[in-house]
Amino acid sequence: MRAARRRRIGLIGFGYIGREMWRRIVAGADADLEIAFVHNRSPEALAAVPPAQRLADLADFARHQPDLVVEMAHPSTTQQWGERILQVADYLPLSVTALADDALRGRLQAQAQAAGTVLGVPHGALMGLDSLHEWRHAWEEVTIAFHKHPANIDFSASGLPAGPYEHATTLYDGPVRGIAARFPRNVNTMVTCALATIGLDRCRAVLVTDPALRCAIADVQARGRDGSLLHLRKEQPAQGVSGTEMIESQWASLRRMAGTREPLAFV
Repeated sequence: MRAARRRRIGLIGFGYIGREMWRRIVAGADADLEIAFVHNRSPEALAAVPPAQRLADLADFARHQPDLVVEMAHPSTTQQWGERILQVADYLPLSVTALADDALRGRLQAQAQAAGTVLGVPHGALMGLDSLHEWRHAWEEVTIAFHKHPANIDFSASGLPAGPYEHATTLYDGPVRGIAARFPRNVNTMVTCALATIGLDRCRAVLVTDPALRCAIADVQARGRDGSLLHLRKEQPAQGVSGTEMIESQWASLRRMAGTREPLAFV
């Protein structure tokens, strides 16, 4: 019996997460996956990558025949390349804040439907995604709150000072749609939560910075029209702008994405 062909994975971005995804694939952590290409804005960062796997110009990605392309760089990658990628391959953008743009998300979904490819939405730090998504039509209100040390927040697009913050300070409290552009590296999971539940305008986002924190806290509360309550809370050390579980989370999403065939998949 002939063995099934391995799924070819293209990686865009070679930072903390990108390097680990590449390392696991080449090490054979999943025997069904192999590297199609690796692209990074700064080519010098790819010194450890064999030349045959390096992609200098992203416009040439299709020549490497990827089955799945994973973005780990910036939301602008999805804005510029998402539709072209979905013409020929499945696409998993880890910078989920790009999908807060309804028009862009609509075009991506339409392209995936037309080409028979899949647009993936990774679960990231979101706990209980299955329950939240399955009950999405029953929720009356959903709130997702992040509490982080100032050092674990990227303020560069926020219009707010990076500090000093002497006490716990609420940086944002409002619809998820409004926070996506202000903290694009911090709130991907908030966008996933909104898309999986009651939408970007009804799902409430709260971002609090607290210099006294020694961990990152994610808190999700969903209330149903029938009085039901789902409350999920997670506390863990932070690595950069993410929790320390992010590598395992994104690896799990990549592997699930490699096997799904839903046009829009929460993975």
